[in-house]
Amino acid sequence: MQFINYSTMQRLPKCICSFLLLAVFSQSVSGQEESNNNTVNITTTAVPFLRISPDPRAGGMGDVGIAVSPDASSVFYNAAKIPFARQKAAIGAIYTPWLKEVADDVYLAALSGFYQLDESQSLSASLRYFSMGDLSIVDYNGNKLTTASPREFALDIAYSRKLSDRIGVAAALRYINSRLATGNISGVDYKTGNAVAGDISFYYNGLSEDKKGWTAGVTLSNLGSKIGYTSDADEKDFLPASLGLGAAYAESWDEDNQVSFGVDINKLLVPELPATGEGMKAYRDKGVVGSWIDGFGNKAWQAGFGMEYSYKEQLHLRLGYTTRTYEAGNWQSLTAGIGLQFSVAAVNFSYLIPTGSAVNNNPLRNTVRFGLLFNWDSK
Repeated sequence: MQFINYSTMQRLPKCICSFLLLAVFSQSVSGQEESNNNTVNITTTAVPFLRISPDPRAGGMGDVGIAVSPDASSVFYNAAKIPFARQKAAIGAIYTPWLKEVADDVYLAALSGFYQLDESQSLSASLRYFSMGDLSIVDYNGNKLTTASPREFALDIAYSRKLSDRIGVAAALRYINSRLATGNISGVDYKTGNAVAGDISFYYNGLSEDKKGWTAGVTLSNLGSKIGYTSDADEKDFLPASLGLGAAYAESWDEDNQVSFGVDINKLLVPELPATGEGMKAYRDKGVVGSWIDGFGNKAWQAGFGMEYSYKEQLHLRLGYTTRTYEAGNWQSLTAGIGLQFSVAAVNFSYLIPTGSAVNNNPLRNTVRFGLLFNWDSK
């Protein structure tokens, strides 16, 4: 259980109060951060759980997922590559204890899968559920005001199609439900937030028949409405819209040994949070399309690099590195993972090792991800 001091919340706009309820557990940082004696504005959004990489395979490769080979978790990263999967259908279940260094009751659970309609078309779907445990909200004197039990989920459905033997495209629709707190807290009525968003993605498959070559992808994610947590129509917050670019190269040494390398770069398309309260009105009044355009001016970047070695397509060893700019949280981590493929099932595991100047304070320290995948009817 975590505690939030409501005296701080009272001095902030209502939309930031909603952020503060989430900040203890989110991977975004509200407010400002000091670096080399300079103030750095942090770009923050609502529902930051959508920015968590849920898949242990990608998690072992530095959160690289846009252009690597498709599987049941591809809908989280780039649904356009799903028609190029070798399986007719697949389904996966994932569990991640989140921020273990902060709390022991926070977790992300996910289900995902796809079905090939024919050689050129596929449908996929996913469900992400994020539980932030229980929060005790207290006043300045430490008196408990209420207990909040934040819960969020996102439900996706995507349609993917091959335009040629090399090119795939996809569109996804997402419903988002975010319950940070409900009821009246010191005169403010909080409610469950709801939003709708979409993804557009592209995939290039340059692999030869012997599984050698380049692949690449481009994604625009979480393009949608704002989300609000109070009855005030002007108090709505931005979704974590982002632009992602990915590339991967695969090489087969022989029939038993393959290796692939991948890189992903993600740009958060959200305006910077104003440093002062005076700028909040213009920030809230900005439309979603304008916010995407303004988002190109922020410095919130994330990059990931990873590799995967496969032996007989049964044993998979993974290594990676992921980094974020100060504006996106300033976290750097090494990652490692392993996967075991059986006849129709695969088990994946990944582990995160923080690096950089904030190793001891990194809330993602000792993060693990677990996943179970099932595949049916190879093409």
